[in-house]
Amino acid sequence: MTDLGGLGFRGRADLSAPVDHDDTVRAPVANNALQPMGVVLDVSGAGAIVALDPERLSECAQDTDPAIIASGQVGSQVKIRAGENWLLATIRSQRRDRRGTGGIIAEIDFLGEGREEKLTGRIHGFRRGITRYPVPGGMVFPASTSDLRHIFASDGRSYIEVGTVFPTRDIRAGLYIDTLLGKHFALLGSTGTGKSTATALILHRICEAAPQGHVIMVDPHGEYASAFKENGATLDVSNLKMPYWLMNFEEHCEILLTSRGNERQGDADILAKCLLAARLKNRMAEDLGKITVDSPVPYMLSDLSAALNKEMGELEKASGTAPYMRIKAKLDEVKSDPRYRFLFSGMLVGDTMAEFLSRIFRLPTDGKPICVIDVSGVPSDITSTVVAVLSRLVFDYAVWAREERTRPILLVCEEAHRYVPNEKNFDNSSVGKVLSRIAKEGRKYGVALGLITQRPSDLAEGVLSQCGTIISMRLNNERDQAFVKAAMPEGARSFLDTIPALRNRECIICGEGTAVPMRVTFDTLEVAKRPASDDPSFSALWRETGGEEEAIERIVHRWRSHG
Repeated sequence: MTDLGGLGFRGRADLSAPVDHDDTVRAPVANNALQPMGVVLDVSGAGAIVALDPERLSECAQDTDPAIIASGQVGSQVKIRAGENWLLATIRSQRRDRRGTGGIIAEIDFLGEGREEKLTGRIHGFRRGITRYPVPGGMVFPASTSDLRHIFASDGRSYIEVGTVFPTRDIRAGLYIDTLLGKHFALLGSTGTGKSTATALILHRICEAAPQGHVIMVDPHGEYASAFKENGATLDVSNLKMPYWLMNFEEHCEILLTSRGNERQGDADILAKCLLAARLKNRMAEDLGKITVDSPVPYMLSDLSAALNKEMGELEKASGTAPYMRIKAKLDEVKSDPRYRFLFSGMLVGDTMAEFLSRIFRLPTDGKPICVIDVSGVPSDITSTVVAVLSRLVFDYAVWAREERTRPILLVCEEAHRYVPNEKNFDNSSVGKVLSRIAKEGRKYGVALGLITQRPSDLAEGVLSQCGTIISMRLNNERDQAFVKAAMPEGARSFLDTIPALRNRECIICGEGTAVPMRVTFDTLEVAKRPASDDPSFSALWRETGGEEEAIERIVHRWRSHG
């Protein structure tokens, strides 16, 4: 045993284990959970500095309890007595004692406290926060699986189980549904870490816990349709049928205006005047009384063209027709382009607003609480606008439904950095504005936001800061790591340095959705419920041969028919 007497650690005299006369073999200490492994040196408001005994760590490594085996490692939990309470803390960093004592100096972060069971010395009644601090000289003990089971036990709130708490084998990791969704969440992870499967797992667990829920998943790659065949509905360009007249004025501008700079404002003024004139032609306008350019009132594209022609005909000089011609040319383009048929179709002129909202919001649910909106087939130049329309409809519906007994809606956005970029990449698009508004105001109206991204550093910082729960898988980029560290709450600092070292299907969870920050191994999701996001096996697929001609024909047909 290393002599740490000078640090206040009294050594083997306090321990009950026998010592073999053969110095090369040491018998494990009986009941390691009840034996100290270090001593408190300094205490601050958020944590402490402790000295750990390397030989006690070696003895703990021979235990059968996986939590005790991991004792002393970065990210593991330890406990410290403070009066009648046990304080739980996580080891953030380690270094060798430079004074030559042979000890290890570690920084720890306090997580919370619980009362001591008199008979067993274990923790119960755990809660976050510290009411009484330890004092220098206090003993540090390993936290056992039994201790952790009490710490991570549910406090009675509704929760979903998503995996196993590291390093234990059987303690279940739970997420509290109401706080997870009520205060938004973000799932972060580099490509190939299992992020898509983890997203599907969480959504499946939510749908199982709330089969009458209402979840909208914006899927930019078409990978989630296969994951929710049984309990979800999929909408893509073939059946989305999104009425163009549901777009507000800003969204119309993004699609119909091609000019830039000084010319764009003039074109926008013309479009606003003509768009309002087209909406006013609907008989609905007489009943509603007040119609604005943003009102979701059906109008005919021919009426918009007629309004443009009328305004152009009233010009005094022919030289001023250029803005009108630009708008008309773009309008004719989207009307004739088959790729835009899901949006600009003559069949979408009727008042189908209620029907469309019912479809995408799953009202009624009909046993399929999630709607996967596959935007992979949407032309790239309007993808952001389509996502903006869908996101805004979610928010506006929630606002105007305040007087009704409505059910909350969860909006999950994959590749979120595309739509709510940071200030450096912000292009003043409508989708960035509406998602930022949902992040800031959505919880008041029952709109939950789930952001999924592999590049958190490209995500708007203000949006990520609104996420009450952060689920971080492995991040390989240092800039991404630093960004997440800045967004993580103070109590999770101990886990932050482990983010680049996480294995696939592992994550750090912290925030409102969990009792304490924790490292979790996600459950294995059934094959039928996984998204179609597996990487191709080059070595296997390149060994296969035959049927290439038929495959080419099928691919070309799908390619052409898509437009």
